[in-house]
Amino acid sequence: MTNRTIRVWTLIHKWTSLICTLFMLLLCLTGLPLIFHDEIEALTAEDTLPPMPAETPLKSLDEAVATALATYPGERPLFLSFDEDRPVVNVTTGPGARPPVSQMHISAIDLRSTRILADLNDDKGFMHVMLRLHVDMFAGLPGELFLGFMGFLLFIATLSGVVIYAPFMRKLSFGTVRAGRSRRLKWLDLHNMLGIVTLMWVVVVGLTGVINTLSVPLVAYWRANELAAMIAPYEGKPVPERFASVDAAVRTAMEAAPGMRPQFIAFPGVRFSSNHHYAVWLKGATPATNRILTPALIDAETGAFTDMRSMPWYMLALRLSQPLHFGDYGGLPMKILWAVLDLLTIIILGSGLYLWLARRRSVQDHAAAGSANLRAAVGEAAE
Repeated sequence: MTNRTIRVWTLIHKWTSLICTLFMLLLCLTGLPLIFHDEIEALTAEDTLPPMPAETPLKSLDEAVATALATYPGERPLFLSFDEDRPVVNVTTGPGARPPVSQMHISAIDLRSTRILADLNDDKGFMHVMLRLHVDMFAGLPGELFLGFMGFLLFIATLSGVVIYAPFMRKLSFGTVRAGRSRRLKWLDLHNMLGIVTLMWVVVVGLTGVINTLSVPLVAYWRANELAAMIAPYEGKPVPERFASVDAAVRTAMEAAPGMRPQFIAFPGVRFSSNHHYAVWLKGATPATNRILTPALIDAETGAFTDMRSMPWYMLALRLSQPLHFGDYGGLPMKILWAVLDLLTIIILGSGLYLWLARRRSVQDHAAAGSANLRAAVGEAAE
């Protein structure tokens, strides 16, 4: 590369890094506890199952929904999700089909007794604050898209860093840290070395984070195209006044997709369903298909099967990017690795900011020294 090309890439690296660094530090710091959200929630969980005989029969999903509605009169069901390891369902209710999150109520219900184990509306706890800061900085969709743009700048900064790293390494062996030189040179070497070591992780986590910030527009696009085609015969039909059995809807969906299991149910009118259908979101039973969801639409008035289609590529990308972003698909060892790489990225971001400030201070000191020398020379000449 020519010197001019290197200068251009250096400027790109400098300004993209400076613009996104503080926001990336925020995301790295809030991301650390979120990596271990399952473990933290298990330690602080209030929905402990009371002891009951192992052969205790389970109540129906309809009874669980009725319990949640009785707890919050005047509300309607929105979602029902399944606990993978326990006979527990989480029922979400609200005053309308698409209320703000602050007006939703989530109840963890024991299917053995339909007793409410806990109210999961933790909108003030530590993990909730970390999640909101990480997702949208409490600014809703604009904040989410803004952080997505910062993630894109991180990708450009990483790419440009690799480009200018190549000529830098011509004179040094890989991993060299000139500890005996100035503090700034030592941190420059450390910044460059850690940047290359964490390169692929930063790219993967950064790009999956960008994809996650596009969740709202991607779901809206899916509703306007894929879902609209599936429910075309029902266009214009209102939300039914009475819903068919939830249990029957799940059975119908599972009969249409043998070997798959329900992950959650979206009730009519919500964002992940249509106005006239239950959307039973099914997942595969194997580790390879467990993250891939397929919606089965069940007529909420008659309980009849309507349609089922695989998700398009962009929704698959969205779905698969979520576990990849937080490293929660390989157990605790993967989470620990993610946390270590997160900490290294914090060091990279912090050292990059330090190097810019140190260089700026050095330039200002040289300029001040030059001005002082010039004034001295002028004074001597005047004498």
